[in-house]
Amino acid sequence: MNHQSRKVLRKLGVSMLALVVVPIVLLAQQVTITPNYKEADIRQIVEAVSAVTDRNFIIDPRVNAKVTMLSKTPMTPDAFYEAFLAILEVHQLAAMQSGDIIKIIPNATARQYGSPMGTDRSAGDDDIVTQVIQVNNVGAAQLVPILRPLIPQFGHLAAHPGSNMLIISDRAGNVARMVSIIRRIDLSSDDDIEVIPLQHASSAEVVRVLTALTQQPRADGAPVSTSLVADARTNSVLVGGDKSDRLRLRTLITHLDTPLEDGGDTQVRYLRYADAEELATKLQQHFQSQATAQAAAGGAAAPTQNSEVSVWADTQTNAIVVNAPPKMMRSLMQIVDKLDIRRAQVLVEAIIVEVLAEKTAELGITWAVEGAASTTPIGATNFPSFGNGVVQLAGAAAGGGETPVDPGSLIGEGITMGIGRISNTGVSFAAILRALEGDADTNIISTPSLVTTDNEEASLNVGQEVPFLTGSFSSTGGNVGAVNPFQTIQREQIGVKLTITPQINEGNSLLLKINQEISSIAQSVEGATDLITNQRIVETTVIVDDGQVLVLGGLLEDVLRESEQRVPILGSIPVLGALFRAQTTDKVKTNLLVFIRPKILRDAATISTETNAKYNIIKDILDKTNEDGINLMPKEEAFTLPPFEEADRRELPTAPEASDGSQ
Repeated sequence: MNHQSRKVLRKLGVSMLALVVVPIVLLAQQVTITPNYKEADIRQIVEAVSAVTDRNFIIDPRVNAKVTMLSKTPMTPDAFYEAFLAILEVHQLAAMQSGDIIKIIPNATARQYGSPMGTDRSAGDDDIVTQVIQVNNVGAAQLVPILRPLIPQFGHLAAHPGSNMLIISDRAGNVARMVSIIRRIDLSSDDDIEVIPLQHASSAEVVRVLTALTQQPRADGAPVSTSLVADARTNSVLVGGDKSDRLRLRTLITHLDTPLEDGGDTQVRYLRYADAEELATKLQQHFQSQATAQAAAGGAAAPTQNSEVSVWADTQTNAIVVNAPPKMMRSLMQIVDKLDIRRAQVLVEAIIVEVLAEKTAELGITWAVEGAASTTPIGATNFPSFGNGVVQLAGAAAGGGETPVDPGSLIGEGITMGIGRISNTGVSFAAILRALEGDADTNIISTPSLVTTDNEEASLNVGQEVPFLTGSFSSTGGNVGAVNPFQTIQREQIGVKLTITPQINEGNSLLLKINQEISSIAQSVEGATDLITNQRIVETTVIVDDGQVLVLGGLLEDVLRESEQRVPILGSIPVLGALFRAQTTDKVKTNLLVFIRPKILRDAATISTETNAKYNIIKDILDKTNEDGINLMPKEEAFTLPPFEEADRRELPTAPEASDGSQ
């Protein structure tokens, strides 16, 4: 340190302590210092500042702080004073200037002392100043809760509603920042109302959509400042609010006000799976019922958009023509999209198993004895349920008539053996032995199958029409003009009938309404005047999973009928009692079960798989027949089926035409 520097230090009268080092260098007649403090008392810092800046300070007794300040570059006295004010701010102290005196006081009491008005009169950013701000476009009271968090605890922020002013007391730097924020908020409102006419869209519909979009609460909690009103008479939208909000809404309205891609209020929709005529009727009824309900709710003169909907069908192209407002058009097309879909199909296979075993046995003897002197029989046996016996044969032989009786018609089924002696002079007798045993077995297995669409009834009938005699008339008079004899016949279908209505439920389960009927012609029964039919009917509604076999019902029946006719007492005699009795036994055992298995055909691959299986069954039968050489027309080429893969790509072959005999 040179002599001039020592002279300056002596003039300042600053005592150099071990913890305080203030190097001072004269550079071009300018004093600079590089202050470095470590745990120095605040009063020592005030003394150094006072010595360097020639300012007078009064220190409040409550001021007490230890200061640490490190610097590497020299600074001027003014810069040193700014650093001193920053030290005071860090330690919650303030420097209040009153004339030539600067008071060092705590921050808590700083706003009670006089401070410069405005930031222009402050010596630095850390000076305590008071600013009065005139607010022009926004309520001053509304800004207080917004700005209060930006003011330190010792600062002051208040609003004067009468003059719409804000009063801020804080350090100059923060006051300047607050003024800048207030000026940004306090802008003149550019709210205005715009009228936007629409060319294609409905104003009411556009307002409904935009209102749902813009009236949602904002994330910042600010109130919604836009408003939308529809004018149905001019089909316009009135938009009010801030300029930027109106610009955004105008862009959205322009985007919505575009013509429909398919051409206005009329569209032609070609259907792929649904029936156009049926669907058009249902849609028209739906919107008419809605229009009626809306009119009843809003009064007789209330206009409804549903009443403007018109739907008609073009059966030749299977299309519907729709005329409706845009809103109704979209709703209607959404309904069509849901209904015009490819429905799944259902393959129902029924298995009908019937095993019938019937056994019959008849054994009996009838006899008659007649004396020589009289035609009155001495004794005879006759059993009505046994059929024609000796008495019936003798009556037929003794009776006359123009029409001869065929004795064969009087002899029953089975074996009939007779023995006897007819004499005019002695005793005549006759005996007939009749025996019959029958054994009938019936084994019927039917597997009808049927494919139908979901929720569509389908039926399959396989059988014959059998004639039944219902009445007859014969003329017995001698008049030439009498009515000609005739018979009335009614034909009934005998065979297998299957009627189903499948409904595919959620998942792979099906609700099936089934009507299954199996009928056949039974064997003739003695005493029946016409044909006898066997009939089995199953009517039920079941729920079954896809591919699951379910038994619908059945009959397990075992019937035994035994009949014995005898002469009292005599018929109970061992061995000889057989001459005085007749026995008939009939045993019938019936086993009938009906099974069903549905399969859901959702796509072309599943349909092709099932068809391939059925197709190959027929192909294998034809191939086996041709291999066995069974051909009733040797000169004709045997009819064969190609593999399913080839038949699926072209038409099935037809039966070969008759050839001219050439090879």
